[in-house]
Amino acid sequence: MGVLDRLLSRQRAGITRTASSADLDHLKQWAANHTGVEAFIEPRTMMTDTTVVLVAHDGEWTRRRVNGVPAARRLAKQLKIPIYDVALVGYPQRMRDYTARQRERD
Repeated sequence: MGVLDRLLSRQRAGITRTASSADLDHLKQWAANHTGVEAFIEPRTMMTDTTVVLVAHDGEWTRRRVNGVPAARRLAKQLKIPIYDVALVGYPQRMRDYTARQRERD
């Protein structure tokens, strides 16, 4: 194996995995076990695929990958919850407050 072969065969930086059925199952179960849930779409980045953050009424939240924005919208429609684009509306204050409370505990 030559130097060029080694350089070309190295794993490239970037997205390490895509969404799985386990991701969707987690989101569905989490939404079923919490009240006042809203979904927030996070855009794809160099390191992660599109993700959805579910935020409950008390600010508790979870994040998982989804297979693009259309998949996120289908999930929200299936769960009958509102969905927002985080790039347009930002994260809800209750989510930031919840995270701050968790940091104080630790």
